Amino acid sequence: MLIKAGYDIRFETDVPTPMLAMLSVHPSRNKDLQTPQRIVGSPDVPMYDYLDAFGNICTRVTVPAGGLTLSCDFTIHDDGRPDPIDRDAVQHAVEDLPDDILVYLLGSRYCETDRLSETAWGLFGNVPAGWERVQAIVQFTHDHVEFGYHHARSTKTAWDAHQERQGVCRDFAHLAITLCRCMNIPARYCTGYLGDIGIPPVDAPMDFSAWFDVYLGGRWHTFDARHNTPRIGRILMARGRDATDTALTTTFGPARLVGFEVHTDEVDAVG
Repeated sequence: MLIKAGYDIRFETDVPTPMLAMLSVHPSRNKDLQTPQRIVGSPDVPMYDYLDAFGNICTRVTVPAGGLTLSCDFTIHDDGRPDPIDRDAVQHAVEDLPDDILVYLLGSRYCETDRLSETAWGLFGNVPAGWERVQAIVQFTHDHVEFGYHHARSTKTAWDAHQERQGVCRDFAHLAITLCRCMNIPARYCTGYLGDIGIPPVDAPMDFSAWFDVYLGGRWHTFDARHNTPRIGRILMARGRDATDTALTTTFGPARLVGFEVHTDEVDAVG
């Protein structure tokens, strides 16, 4: 299947303001791109990309006084299959984990393992390790947190989401990631496109989405605590320890977000 995706995002500033953006498709999906992917600025300003420590494409740009619109539009091939399920995937003993996976057991800015460890072991200590334990964590998070865009707060952590029982997709991901890490299951945060493909249309504006991966059976597996069901058409943009590592934009000075439109739609072969 083919998916046409992109965005138009507008910032306004009074003075030139440096910005770091993670708005490109992750390099792991480059081979699937059917058209070039290029971030376009209006006005046309210099920008360049680099790869961060997690393998994400980061774009550096300075928003000029007055403002800047960042736009992108591309078509990508997708296999059209829902997120894979592997109920036999085993949980590794910590001493058997590869060195580069250990960082995804540690607490991070939005994932306070120290504050939720006792809760996690009380809830999931008797659940069989592996896929079943992760799914129990996903189910708990899905049931525990109420979704609503008006619940969004940039400072909200996993602990906050657990206590307030409200949040957006990033809060679902942060809480589930934290509970997994508390149970010695490596988990990483993911952000990208997730359109209403393969499900009834949703009467809500399209947005970027957050989900998470866990390391079981020697590889990474995708889970989604907000939706709690395998979905079709995820387009990864960035991944890391939490939203700190994968923020769509980070401005180093005052900037106002005044426009935000995202689209993700299945198209036919000639679309």
